[in-house]
Amino acid sequence: MSPTALEVLTSDGSPGSLPAGVAELRLTRPELLNRFDEVLLDELGPALTSLAEDPGVRAVVWTSTGKHFSAGGDTEEILASYRDPEHLSAGVERGKTLYRTFAGFTKPLVVALHGHTFGVATSLVLLADAIVTTPSARLSDPHVHMALVAGDGGAISWSVNLPLIKAKRHLLWGEPLTGQEAFDLGLVSDLVEDADKVREVAVELAGRVAALPPVAVQLTKATLNAGLAKRVDELLDVGFANEAISNRTEDVVEAVTAFKEGRPGRWTGR
Repeated sequence: MSPTALEVLTSDGSPGSLPAGVAELRLTRPELLNRFDEVLLDELGPALTSLAEDPGVRAVVWTSTGKHFSAGGDTEEILASYRDPEHLSAGVERGKTLYRTFAGFTKPLVVALHGHTFGVATSLVLLADAIVTTPSARLSDPHVHMALVAGDGGAISWSVNLPLIKAKRHLLWGEPLTGQEAFDLGLVSDLVEDADKVREVAVELAGRVAALPPVAVQLTKATLNAGLAKRVDELLDVGFANEAISNRTEDVVEAVTAFKEGRPGRWTGR
């Protein structure tokens, strides 16, 4: 069955197509702000695994469509997980598998971050090998605003890219960084002024790395990511477990309700 939340494009050698050895992984539901619901969670990991196994692919550009890159998690999924422990458990396993797939991806991954990214989407974006964005794009992980632990990878992705005090500053407060701030902190690699140029620059970067000796490139990435692999082993299970605990609190229902009503939440700590 063809994916419904994304599409995968590869070079066909024609003028204007992707560079040789480059594939594009594109989120295609702007009407849903490319949210991470069950559909996308089920499709994204297998798509990336297929690209990892394709010997003709030497680099991947991750792109999106619409105003935002991704709105992150789905509020209806949060409520479904609150109501049903089995649904929550299945979501935890799905999320851990997806994060490990991104963290273990062996080929260069370049993100074309043309618009805002939130939550779990940000956690996965920050696993990339290069991130191209604009000064005004926003990167955030507002889990705590939804009464959730930033456990689906955020505690890893932010802390391996930033000093711990900076990671805490953004995850505990759940406040966004602009693309300019992220660039100044070293959280993103490349900055362009025009959102319409983000994909172009990302594709060009992917083409350049795809043209290099693939064994050397991939083993260099593996070496650099050895520390990341250890952090995944140390933190991913405990992070998801703590997020699952938070997802069963009454504050989660209040957070979703307050978000939909556009008002501050009233927290009980239960």
